[in-house]
Order: sequence, then C-alpha cells, then structure tokens
Amino acid sequence: MRVLLYHHDVFAHHDTGPWHPERPERLPALIAGVEGSGLEVIRREPPLATFDQLSVIHSLDYIRKVEAFCLTGGGALDADTVVSEDSWEAALRSAGAGPAATRALRDGDAECAFLAVRPPGHHARTAQAMGFCLFNNIAVTAAVLAAEGERVAIVDWDVHHGNGTQETFYESGDVIYLSLHEFPFYPGTGWLDEDGDQDGAGHIVNLPFPPQTGGDVYADAFEQVIVPVLREFDPHWVLVSSGFDAHRDDPLADQMLVSADYGRMAAAVASVAPASRTVFFLEGGYDLAAIEASSAAALQGTAGLPYTDEEPLRSPVRSHQILRLMAAKVARDWGLS
Repeated sequence: MRVLLYHHDVFAHHDTGPWHPERPERLPALIAGVEGSGLEVIRREPPLATFDQLSVIHSLDYIRKVEAFCLTGGGALDADTVVSEDSWEAALRSAGAGPAATRALRDGDAECAFLAVRPPGHHARTAQAMGFCLFNNIAVTAAVLAAEGERVAIVDWDVHHGNGTQETFYESGDVIYLSLHEFPFYPGTGWLDEDGDQDGAGHIVNLPFPPQTGGDVYADAFEQVIVPVLREFDPHWVLVSSGFDAHRDDPLADQMLVSADYGRMAAAVASVAPASRTVFFLEGGYDLAAIEASSAAALQGTAGLPYTDEEPLRSPVRSHQILRLMAAKVARDWGLS
C-alpha cells in the first residue's frame, strides 16, 4: 500500500515561541511514524492554498487580516494561537495540502494520504483563529469536495472537539462530522444534543467522553456508532482529523488511549471507506513518542497490517453510559437496527 506524505520545510518556521506545545518537533515525529509504518511512502510538497479555496470556508476579510498580521511580524492572535512572519506561508500550505492530496488520490498516485502540516486546523472558525489553528484545513478540503458534488465524512478523534469544523457543516447535508473527544474540556462544545440543523440535521455526531476514557469504549464507539453511520451515509471520501492527544502520555489531556487504539480506529474507518479515498490531517498530539507510534499504527490499521499489540485500557462507568446514550440516539436518527 502506498501513502502520500505531504510536508514542507516552511512548517518548521511557523514560530509559536518557546515552550509552546504546538512546536516544530511534532512533524519529524509524525514523519518517523509514517516512514516506520511499513508502507511505501511517496513524499509531496503541498501547494499554497488559493484565496478561492480558503474563501469557501473563511471570510475574505479574515484571510486578509491573517495575512497582514503575519507579514507585519506576527504575535498572539489569541491566548493560545501565536504566529510569526513565516506562519502565513505555512498556513497556506497547510490548507492547500488537502485539496492537492485528493486530486492525487483521484489520479491513482497512492491509496491514502497523511498530511504532516502545521498549523493545525479544526478549531479555526469562519473569521476567528483559535486553539493553535489559523485556517480550517480539513473543512477547506471537505467544502471543496462537497462543491464538486462529493459526499464527505469527517472523523475527528482529536481529544479536543473540532468546534470550527462542526460550525462549518452544521447545516450541510453533503458533509457529516463525527467526533470523539474529552468533555467537559476545551473548547467547551460537542455535547450530545449538538447534532446539526436544516439539511445537516443528524449529520453532526458527538461522542463526548469523560476523562480517563480508554480504548475499550473507543473501540465500541466505532463498532456501535461510527461505522454504522458511515455505512448508512455512504461517503465518497473519509477525512480524518487525526490528533494524537487522546493518548495516555499526552501532556494536555486526560484520556487513556494507547498507540494500538489508533490502529484499531483506522482499521474500522478503512472497513467502510471507499478505496483510495482516505486522507489523514494532523491536528493535535504533543508527546513525540506517542505521535510516532500512533501514526504508524494508524497507517498499519488502514493497510490491514499488524500493529502494536497493546490491549485497550478500561474506561470508567460514565464513559460506557455516554456511549449507550449516543448509540441509542444515532439509531433513532439514522433508522439503524
């Protein structure tokens, strides 16, 4: 199995300052995981996103403000989101990687793609940077595909809820958003009753798990909720917001996944995704060893290869209760037996 790996040297120059967790060293860890997966890796440089691509999601005024802020020296856009002059090019290439990857997969260049990009994207709103994110990379790609008549599923296993992605597609019938995340936690969104509106009614599926949730509940969530909904929706593309911060070693969160859990989740996605139509977008994940091992396991699971044999850790009772509530709700919403 071949995997396209999108990366560019400019990502190392997106300077978030000393001690910031979203640091350049995350990408070499991810690349080591991708190259250690046993797959054939084809490296590509992501192009710059065009303003037309960005404006499918973001307001032109916001795009121009980000450009001016970066190119005049940068600084803090909010308490968490810091940029430098080179962050402008980095953000454009981060957002441009997804559309380029989907074109390449359509052309038969590989069977999946992993985007080793920064800044990440799933917190970025239409006109607001937040949570380390400038442009919503995965939402840009999904919107471009939807505009071409494609049905797109976004699976978000980052430990933080992707509020920007959810907002973007809350009323869309062409894109479904499924998120597994810690709750209550930053950014404070993603409860069970946030499930879409108008054409998007039922197309937002949130699995808000309490701290200390382990891989046993995540595996059951894919079996009982994620895979059945994906099968019913029948997407043309599956895009994964692949944060690795639900790992038990991550310093910013309190979940208990191990690297093998990412292999299990990716294998579940692969069981229902169309051939050569899966793209992984790096979001969070701040322990370097966890990023490397978990990204390798995710690609091995996608390819049907063996991955680390760690057993999933057990979850508190509350996690199982939340899953039962969500499984029942999804069954009603989607008419599942």
